[in-house]
Amino acid sequence: MKKRLTATAISLQAIGTRAAPCPYRVPDSHEETTMTVPARSIKRTSEELPKEIVDLVGAVGELPADVRDHLEPILVRVVESTKRRRRILKLVQDALSQLRLDMKYLMFDLEATRRERDDYHRQLQGE
Repeated sequence: MKKRLTATAISLQAIGTRAAPCPYRVPDSHEETTMTVPARSIKRTSEELPKEIVDLVGAVGELPADVRDHLEPILVRVVESTKRRRRILKLVQDALSQLRLDMKYLMFDLEATRRERDDYHRQLQGE
């Protein structure tokens, strides 16, 4: 028995939330948000996935069953790949921020060491 995913189930799966397939879909930004899907789930989905992917999930959810069954596994892979790329990008950005901070500390330490060296050198010259 093949598990059928709706647009909301794919969206919730994309953000790491387990959900049984349900008939609700992620509302577009211009549609009125109802309490069928918690607002924070919608917000988290839009933060983690580009709007185009969320729109694609909604569009695939509205397709006829035979076409949707063919596209859903592909869409799930796209969503997972997008999430993975975003996580990797965040890790790289965090690593670069830490590297910049470490470089500032190293430059400060180098300048202090040079000043100390110059002070000791002057002291030796004065004696």
